[in-house]
Amino acid sequence: MNPFSPSAIDLSRRRFVQGVTLGGAVAGLGLLSSSRAWAVGRDAPVAGSFHSHVLSGTEFALDIAPSPVNYTGTVRLATTVNGGIPGPILRWKEGSVVTLRVTNRLRVSTSIHWHGILVPFQMDGVPGISFDGIAPGETFIYRFPVHQSGTYWYHSHSGFQEQSGLYGPIVIEPAGVERYPSDRDYVVMLNDWSDADPNHIFATLKRQSDYYNFAEPTAPEFFHDVREMGLQKALAKRRMWNQMRMSPSDLSDVGGYTYTYLMNGTAPAGNWTGLFRPGERIRLRFINGSAMSYFDVRIPGLKMTVISADGQDVEPVSVDEFRIAVAEVYDVLVEPQEDRAYTVFAQSIDRTGYARGTLAPREGMQAEVPAMDPRQRLAMVDMMGAMAMSHKATLPPHAGEGGRRPGVGKHDAMPAMKHDDMAGNAMLKAHHARTEYGPGVDMRVDMPRTNLDDPGVGLRDNGRRVLTYADLHTVGGPIDAREPSREIELHLTGNMERYMWSFDGVKFADAKPVHFKYGERLRLVLVNDTMMPHPIHMHGMWSELENPDGQFQVRKHTVNVQPAQRVSYAVSADAPGRWAYHCHMLYHMEAGMFRELVVS
Repeated sequence: MNPFSPSAIDLSRRRFVQGVTLGGAVAGLGLLSSSRAWAVGRDAPVAGSFHSHVLSGTEFALDIAPSPVNYTGTVRLATTVNGGIPGPILRWKEGSVVTLRVTNRLRVSTSIHWHGILVPFQMDGVPGISFDGIAPGETFIYRFPVHQSGTYWYHSHSGFQEQSGLYGPIVIEPAGVERYPSDRDYVVMLNDWSDADPNHIFATLKRQSDYYNFAEPTAPEFFHDVREMGLQKALAKRRMWNQMRMSPSDLSDVGGYTYTYLMNGTAPAGNWTGLFRPGERIRLRFINGSAMSYFDVRIPGLKMTVISADGQDVEPVSVDEFRIAVAEVYDVLVEPQEDRAYTVFAQSIDRTGYARGTLAPREGMQAEVPAMDPRQRLAMVDMMGAMAMSHKATLPPHAGEGGRRPGVGKHDAMPAMKHDDMAGNAMLKAHHARTEYGPGVDMRVDMPRTNLDDPGVGLRDNGRRVLTYADLHTVGGPIDAREPSREIELHLTGNMERYMWSFDGVKFADAKPVHFKYGERLRLVLVNDTMMPHPIHMHGMWSELENPDGQFQVRKHTVNVQPAQRVSYAVSADAPGRWAYHCHMLYHMEAGMFRELVVS
């Protein structure tokens, strides 16, 4: 019998917000492993756990096997590493050589990809690209030198195993001194868990792409618009969305109706806890290991100082909140001065649920959990890009999210556009490949926006200091000072109704590889022709994001491209071999937003 079942989704339940207290791997009714405080430092105390879940050194043995878990009151089988969700924290040292023996105890093939780690392509762990996968009963030995430091993670690249629990953190100590030392050091890994079989979720999206979206425009909203805007404008607004076959509420393909959101493998009711003494400096290593969920993270009562993005140190920036896209990593420092608890709060982008934990001086303490913010609609700027910003003064009320004219306010996008405002932006008019004019593409953006200072839908002008890419500056500048010698432009495309996702309108099965010349410095330009954000991950090489002027901004392994946005980044093709390049939304990747890169 299939251990997953659609019947596991209880339509009346409210556990999508709270979850049950029990979490992690279970055997019958006995808890095997449920770490509540993932302390990274060797001497850091670990509260409420049977073991620290940290494996250090250079030799590692990892077993991939099915294990029973219980997050909703119903036991389901997960795909686990060493019996836990997440798998153990792997602690390495920059400059060492690590050996990882991965044994497959599943009935199907598996794999592990070391996300953000620079490895020989044969060690990258992508079946069909870098190796054949790990067959049932076999052990594959990964061995490679560690050339970097920082926070990273690992996950399966086989089928939907990542959704069902095969993931874990990586923390790499620098060879020298830590640039931003701390008294305590915790991993905070965010994930989305479903009792439903991931294959069933994907099949459901293919049959009805908005099946999990319960926030579609309603009749009461229409009559509200009539009162505010008048009948003709209200009808025009609804007609516009219908003609484009778009939904202003299309923030997330799968939400809290199906997902239970986890923090370090613990449901919200389980209250993962990290301990501190007042006055200590605490490093929190946030990893979004979700299959499909973006989170907006804050700690009410504490400022967060962002010190690292995707494992790379950045100039410190103080914020109240940050959005973390799927597969992104942010390290922050907090310094609680009071002898009280603080809630670590991560609400989903569609506001259908949250993960939460606690920082506290003593075990068992907790602070008030804030109410989730109101769900916002997509704005015209998320559909039309720079064209919407140029016409913002003439847009009717309620054309954008929250009833505001999009682009107006603290995060007004226009000042960031350095190309003589709209005259210059006309130079950035998108050129669409002929392959974009087909059944796999239902939207094209002719004038994408180039600003990096927009926090995104649901975070604009919310009264908090929200991190944007414009705030991030990698310490030390680019790794390669050469100007790119050539440019490759790719469009992020899709047909939401048919749940088709692709680059340039061509799904992976029909696409030819993208070729880099070994040793060259080139520029990749991504244009998002959809109304959803896409976290784009390049294996094997860094993506050095540029600002709208073409100057180096921040080095990342995963670049979030907002709706109707154009971004560019420089790449040094210094890693020969075959590499994966894809959207890190698991179901988007499976549906076709994936390419092979060949460096030769």
